[in-house]
Amino acid sequence: MEVPALAAALPALGWALHSGLLTRRLAAARRDPLTGLHTRAGWTARAEHLLAKHPGALILLIDLDDFKTINDTHGHAAGDAVLTATAERLTRWCGRHGIAARLGGDEFAAIVPDLGAVNLFDLWAALDQPVMHDGHLLPVSASVGHSTRHQLPLPNLTNALSAADAAMYAAKGHGRRNNTPR
Repeated sequence: MEVPALAAALPALGWALHSGLLTRRLAAARRDPLTGLHTRAGWTARAEHLLAKHPGALILLIDLDDFKTINDTHGHAAGDAVLTATAERLTRWCGRHGIAARLGGDEFAAIVPDLGAVNLFDLWAALDQPVMHDGHLLPVSASVGHSTRHQLPLPNLTNALSAADAAMYAAKGHGRRNNTPR
């Protein structure tokens, strides 16, 4: 290859490498480093796309009950083990068509387009399983709120999340064992 052609190719190669690194960094920023789930930004874009294609999709918000007690009693590594186990359980429940996310702290979200493919009782059963960490069996339970877009006066993701949030706090108010689907 001639020197002028090589000199012209080097900047293009540099930009290609930079672009690849930037793409990987953006993808990593849309994933929670602890759980591997989507972050709020990554999940929202995908959830809006699924909701547009599947107006009857189920939107869920999940909040771990008494999570602070686990961190305070057993340490943050134990809390991390609970968060990781919750992420795995939620991902398994969503299946290959749903999308799960960790919104922050001990709050998770999910959207599942095919209601016939999931069972909310299975989700509660999966989330209410203890986690073994450092020789201790850690109790885990969660409050779950859910909604569907077609139940809302303004059918968008923001309103669906607000309705799921209200349902989740209503479930918390009834006690963590009373989170049965309504």
